[in-house]
Amino acid sequence: MHQHYTAWNLGSDTRITSQGPATCGGQAVPPGWPDFSSGDENELLAPFLTCASPAEFVALQQRVDMRRLVEALDEWSAVRLGALGPVREDTAPVLQRKRAAFLVSATERYGPFHAEVFALFVLHSAHDDEVDAVLRLLARDKLLGQTLALMPAVREELEARGLPLSRYPERAEQSGDVLRGLGRAARDALATSPMVEGSRYMEMTGRWAQLPSPYQQAAREVERALALRHFSAGSVTLGTFDSLTFGVPLGFYYLAVNTGQGAHSLAQGHYEQATRELAPALLLGALYAGGKGLRALSETRNATGAGTPALSGLQAMEARWKALRELARQVEAKLGTEGLRELARNIRARREVGEFVAAGGVDAALALHEARGDVARAQAFMSRAKAGATGAPTGKSGARKDPGQVATAADEAARATHETGATERLGGLAALVDEAAGLTREVVETRLALAELEAPGSRLPRNVAVLEKQRPSSDAPPPGAEGNPHWGEYVAYYEKRLGELKQGKATQGPLHWAPYEQLRGWFTRGLDFERLMVALLEADAALPRTQRRFLGAFIQPRVLRSVGVQKPETGLRYADVLVIEESGPSNGPPRIETFSFKSRDLSGLREDALEAQMVVDAKEALGKYGGTLDIRRSALQPLLLGGSEVRVQRVRLIYEGGKLEPAKDVNLGRAVDNTEFKVRGVEVSFQ
Repeated sequence: MHQHYTAWNLGSDTRITSQGPATCGGQAVPPGWPDFSSGDENELLAPFLTCASPAEFVALQQRVDMRRLVEALDEWSAVRLGALGPVREDTAPVLQRKRAAFLVSATERYGPFHAEVFALFVLHSAHDDEVDAVLRLLARDKLLGQTLALMPAVREELEARGLPLSRYPERAEQSGDVLRGLGRAARDALATSPMVEGSRYMEMTGRWAQLPSPYQQAAREVERALALRHFSAGSVTLGTFDSLTFGVPLGFYYLAVNTGQGAHSLAQGHYEQATRELAPALLLGALYAGGKGLRALSETRNATGAGTPALSGLQAMEARWKALRELARQVEAKLGTEGLRELARNIRARREVGEFVAAGGVDAALALHEARGDVARAQAFMSRAKAGATGAPTGKSGARKDPGQVATAADEAARATHETGATERLGGLAALVDEAAGLTREVVETRLALAELEAPGSRLPRNVAVLEKQRPSSDAPPPGAEGNPHWGEYVAYYEKRLGELKQGKATQGPLHWAPYEQLRGWFTRGLDFERLMVALLEADAALPRTQRRFLGAFIQPRVLRSVGVQKPETGLRYADVLVIEESGPSNGPPRIETFSFKSRDLSGLREDALEAQMVVDAKEALGKYGGTLDIRRSALQPLLLGGSEVRVQRVRLIYEGGKLEPAKDVNLGRAVDNTEFKVRGVEVSFQ
């Protein structure tokens, strides 16, 4: 079964042509829109505000000169537009300039306490690379200290997103700064006029009404605290925004907007309900990857027609919330929970990713997942996805390479990792087979079977009668599994387990579909990381001994993948990598080291939980691949001299790093040291 991807090209010159009038949220764009000669910013913005999803927002942009449109908007209207989703690449610089200018004017006009609510709205509705651009603009003009630096909640949010203000030093003082300061002082003096102050207040409260519900509540709390004269810097907004730091406009905007009069408290209730029932990543991923599935949100908004009573705010919110939960479930079934979390992180980090996924839907999300967040590779997967397998990416360990070529080998392995991941989705287990690397069909199936026995997640009962009654069909996949190449594989797995239970050969029922799909995703990712590490080890083995990072203890190391090893207590297992000395006869058995590679998401663990998990993994690696092993690969017998049983000198446990690593505030070095102290004989590291 093949996964069909839709080709998308989202460069700055992209134009999507379609038949019929442009629509958004089920509403037709007014004739003649956009009319730049009218000078009416509300008319320019209005069609975008009817969009029911980021996908519709991105699609509508292809019907208009977006750069010119954003230039024509005032700063606040541009900020509102940016909260609807990612803008096109050619328009992004204009939007960032408007956002920066709004932050300056809001701080001047409303003061830093009121402006902080608007600043958080800007921050939450922007991708990390967009926030970075805004901060650079403010620092370049020496305006950070006069705006965001005065806002404690903003500073804390920036720190949490890895964008501390300390990273953006302001330029040196210039003569023009004196005149700019005098101009600001004059405006501050004018603010003492009741008329001017009143007009600013009316403007501010009018903009409050255009904010999503939680920001309106935060603004009122700030105003109440100021009126009662017990405002302590950050005390109101920090408490108000604790549940919103994942970015409401990027996640919830389409749930609550335009739900009818008097729906404020209802909308707020649904925000709270969502944080309890849906992880922010599920919601964000569903909104961006939902594609046509988000039509339900438009339909609930436009359910009023001839002879049909209008939906109340309550009914509209309930219907939209129900549709969104179902959509999140379907997207999660395709990507798995961890895959959806990774998608959300990628969307939050880069505007380009948000635009790509919003335009391409679930297909784009799947391709991006296989490409490890690389949009260019994901676009290539979608445009040329086809069957075929990629073999081992590097040469034999005996090939000579310069020291600088270790990085090249890693790059080659990474490329093979991306391409093999996409192919695996197309070709199933067969695409994971690599005979030359020791990954025969039998080895792959055995390793997957062993992983399945230890996999977490809900299982069906062992009752044969129940299993036969609930038997899945390859022709009738459940919602969310349509077109998924793993579904047919799951049906075969289910039938095999059912047969094993009938024969008394199995002790567990089969996994449910969702945890099985998650298992398959992590199994494939683990093999990808293993392939990368094999390439690094082979390149390391080719270096002069004094220059090696991993294998300096060997004279002539031989790197072997998926070697069968047996111990009485664990049975037959396959070491991810076994390295053996092949320099020739010596006074004793050859030196042997084993490697266990882990693709495990540790990013959410605190230090105590992290250390506990690492200790478990280290004990498992030592128990399976340490001590005395019976080497089952016959081709290695000439090197073993004294027989197939050998003593392993060292076990290496290497975790995949990057996005899977623990948070920066976790003392990773201490956790590693404690693990190595508790489990002697295992060396722990991250790559």
